[in-house]
Amino acid sequence: MTATENAPAQRGLVAQLLRFVAVGGVSAVVDFAVYHLILALEAPTWLARAISFICGTTTAYFLNKRFTFGEAAGGRGRLAGFVLLYGTTFGIAVGANALALYLLPDIAFKASIAWVISQGTATAINFVMLRWVVFRAR
Repeated sequence: MTATENAPAQRGLVAQLLRFVAVGGVSAVVDFAVYHLILALEAPTWLARAISFICGTTTAYFLNKRFTFGEAAGGRGRLAGFVLLYGTTFGIAVGANALALYLLPDIAFKASIAWVISQGTATAINFVMLRWVVFRAR
């Protein structure tokens, strides 16, 4: 493949990454808002993070399916792959949030900082796996 043949694929990847980031931003706002709403109700942080992750993930699935990766074929198999991936990153996000809360000193916005760390970790894993496994062209 020559450099000129590779250019459209690179532009496609960049456009897809930008759509993923935009969808991720919307999903993160949902996740973050739900997290803080549940914390305000004095629920344990692990429960707040678990519920917020599910809300953000549901938003991400439908928006990524529609706008980022397209309405490609795959049906239940694609949904199952998404659920498996997000089930895995669910554990990673909740664990990273707990670890960050444990390691961070008592500072302002500690819960928010822990959320950002856990969200960033899960997001990086999700893009790679969504692009090259769950929503890959068949």
